[in-house]
Amino acid sequence: VQLQASGGGLVQPGGSLRLSCAASGPIFTIVVMGWYRQAPGKQRELVAQITAEGSTNYADVAQGRFTISRDSVKNTVDLQMNSLKPDDTAVYYCYADVKRSRFSTRRDYWGQGTLVTVSS
Repeated sequence: VQLQASGGGLVQPGGSLRLSCAASGPIFTIVVMGWYRQAPGKQRELVAQITAEGSTNYADVAQGRFTISRDSVKNTVDLQMNSLKPDDTAVYYCYADVKRSRFSTRRDYWGQGTLVTVSS
């Protein structure tokens, strides 16, 4: 299973970016998809996640500014980020909690990361 993330870049404070991630390969079902981020010198932290049923969970830093969505048919997850702040600068990683077959166990897969820089 491979995850391909895209959409990072440089944006001014107050601006918006939309990150996208597509999962491919032998997938029976994706239980949860989401985004983590890692800023320089800091640990990786959860940003947002969404279940197959559409239930969402946001970190406090994302609440009210970021929106996560997914297409369970296409196995994609997007993160719309608004009102970006310099503190949002980080490498953003998408992940997927995947069952590769009906009888397999769940396993996390990670994308390669996409850099978001918020700066004037």
